[in-house]
Amino acid sequence: MSSNKSTPGQRFRDAVASEHPLQVVGAINANHALLAKRAGFKAIYLSGGGVAAGSLGVPDLGITGLDDVLTDVRRITDVCDLPLLVDVDTGFGSSAFNVARTVKSMSKFGAAAIHIEDQVGAKRCGHRPNKEIVSLQEMVDRIKAAVDARTDDSFVIMARTDALAVEGLESALDRAAACIEAGADMIFPEAITELDMYKLFANRVKAPILANITEFGATPLYTTEQLAAADVSLVLYPLSAFRAMNKAAENVYTAIRRDGTQQNVIDTMQTRMELYDRIDYHTFEQKLDALFAAKK
Repeated sequence: MSSNKSTPGQRFRDAVASEHPLQVVGAINANHALLAKRAGFKAIYLSGGGVAAGSLGVPDLGITGLDDVLTDVRRITDVCDLPLLVDVDTGFGSSAFNVARTVKSMSKFGAAAIHIEDQVGAKRCGHRPNKEIVSLQEMVDRIKAAVDARTDDSFVIMARTDALAVEGLESALDRAAACIEAGADMIFPEAITELDMYKLFANRVKAPILANITEFGATPLYTTEQLAAADVSLVLYPLSAFRAMNKAAENVYTAIRRDGTQQNVIDTMQTRMELYDRIDYHTFEQKLDALFAAKK
C-alpha cells in the first residue's frame, strides 16, 4: 500500500486540512476544470447528475454507467492536477465486486476521492421526492467493499447518506457513524434542511463533513462562514457553473434563431483570445512552429 505525498488522494486530504471549509466546485468537463483552477479552487468535483444531463442528456436516475463517468474523469485528470472528487452513485452495480471495480477504476483514472451513497440501485437526485434507501447493513457492505478495494491508502472514500429525507435525522446519524466504523474517511449527509444538523454529524462521527450547497434544492444556500461555524469541512457547489452555462447557451441559441445574427449576444461570450489563454493555446502553437522550423 502506497501513501505517497503526491497522490491525488493525499492532495485532496491536504486541501481539506488547509482550507476551512474547503470549497469544492463542480467542473462539467476538462475546460471547466481549468477555469476552476484559474479561479483559485483547491479541489474540483464531477457530479453524477452532471454526467447524466451534460454528457448523455438523460435524467439522474441511475441510467449512467461506470464507463460514462470514467470517460469524463480521464478527460479532466489528463489536463488538470487539482484533486477530483467523483460521484459514483451507488457504486455502479449490485455487488461488492462492482463497488471494488468502481474504486479501482476511479483511482486508476486519476480521481482523488469518491462518494458512494445508500440509495437503492434505481436511484434519484438527492433533492427529489420518493427516494428509497438500502438497509444500513447493505450500505456498510458497500463501504467495506470500497475500502478493501483501495490500492492506495490516501484515496478518499466518502459515504453519502440520503436517510434524512427517508427515515429522519437519527437514522442518518446512525448510518454516518456506521460508515465511519466501516472505514469511510468522510461523510456527506445529503439534502440537509437546517444548519445545526451539520454540527450534529460532525460531533457524532469526528470526521470531515461535506455540505452540498446545490441550487434550487432542499438545502439553503449557506455561506462558507455559516458552514464553518457548523463544523463543516467541505462545501460542494456541484452544478453552479453548469447551470449558468446551460442558461447562457439557451439564450444564445434563442437570439441567433430570432434575430438572424449573433450580434446581440456577443457580449455574453468568452472571446477567442480568452479561450486560447485559458487552454494555453499559444504554448502548443509555438511547439508546432518550432517543429516545422526544425524540419526546414
